[in-house]
Amino acid sequence: MNDFIAARSQMALSLGFHIIFSCIGMVMPFFMAVAHYYYLKTNNIVYKNITKAWSKGVAIFFATGAVSGTVLSFELGLLWPRFMEHAGPIFGMPFSLEGTAFFIEAIALGFFLYGWDRFNKWFHWFTGVIVGVSGLASGILVVAANAWMNSPAGFDFVDGQYLNVDPVKAMFNDAWFSQALHMCIAAFAATGFAVAGVHALMIVRRQNVYFHTKSFTIAAVFGCAAALLQPLSGDISAKDVAKRQPAKLAAMEAHFHTEKSAGLVIGGIPDEKNKTVDYGIKIPGLLSFMAHGDFSKEVTGLDQIKPEDHPPVAITHYAFQVMVGLGMAMMAISFLYFLALWKMKKWLQSDWLLKLFVAATPLGFIAVEAGWTVTEVGRQPWIIYNVMRTADAVTPMPGIGYSFYLFTAMYVSLGIIVTFMLYRQIKMVGKLYDLPTGAKH
Repeated sequence: MNDFIAARSQMALSLGFHIIFSCIGMVMPFFMAVAHYYYLKTNNIVYKNITKAWSKGVAIFFATGAVSGTVLSFELGLLWPRFMEHAGPIFGMPFSLEGTAFFIEAIALGFFLYGWDRFNKWFHWFTGVIVGVSGLASGILVVAANAWMNSPAGFDFVDGQYLNVDPVKAMFNDAWFSQALHMCIAAFAATGFAVAGVHALMIVRRQNVYFHTKSFTIAAVFGCAAALLQPLSGDISAKDVAKRQPAKLAAMEAHFHTEKSAGLVIGGIPDEKNKTVDYGIKIPGLLSFMAHGDFSKEVTGLDQIKPEDHPPVAITHYAFQVMVGLGMAMMAISFLYFLALWKMKKWLQSDWLLKLFVAATPLGFIAVEAGWTVTEVGRQPWIIYNVMRTADAVTPMPGIGYSFYLFTAMYVSLGIIVTFMLYRQIKMVGKLYDLPTGAKH
């Protein structure tokens, strides 16, 4: 493995690992706060038990996310020093603010975990809300930094020099809103489906059914609502990418030839040599509509992009198809669930609906990983779009391949430990949070 591939692989592994815990850290505190609110309003002990159970999960994910996030911050400097030399002063503001949000989150989480029966009950609840708000802010700020790489702003690039730096303009670049919106909704959908799936499995197994039913409902409502909203943010993102990064859109759709009334390709195998897509289903005019809001508009193909600036078409296309396909599957389940809440109440007691959620447990996070693959791979060969190439930003230090294997082993070990801790926590729920005799339902 050469050093360039090793550096990119290590960064991809670190990001792929960290993004799961970031999503959960952004969303789970809101689930926890909703359960806590229900407890304070109804005095139903089961909601207190749900809150305590979820708060332990939040603590586990917070600690894991802190570790993986710290590793990423070091990797930016160690693996990409030439990138950070120029980019650091420009897009450093969102990272600095993210650090502040992280500390607020840590303090609020400490207050919440150790504040039971010590604080005013509503102040205690508010500290839980702050955990969620600060976690969400952290995610948005990091996405703003990534969006800057896709849409550089806040500086003038003159003769290889980065002049007239404006960190505020860099942070609020043209891509930050669409990316942040898409990422936040994806985090709610992925985490909601994952949490709902775990509780649905416990219900199907008839373990502590009342506890898990209440937990399932909170997570499912969040996850399903987000899944149904996601196409709206996807439409905003598609139009934004079409305007700013036509090469990425062309790679996403394996759109080799510039044309009007461009068709949307579903599935298919890109043939980059012959500039065709085999076995795909093409819907005429739909790509033009998605990109420009007009079925007859022209969509730029890869034939208008210099060959050396082409993203890896196959990877980008497959990742995009996976993201969209899984998103559609989650939308279908969400539609069924809300239909059950509205009209078909008996479905809520049926195992088939619960088993759909069990099967969908990992779908959201697979879609998130696929989405980030589209974002990052689709930007290649640029690390700063149209400014700095990825090959020019990597560390010149030899031997990076060894650190890749070391970090891979570390992440695998950390993943096993976290999985074990969560498994033990789920198994303990039935024992610790059974309703006492006479408890209020």
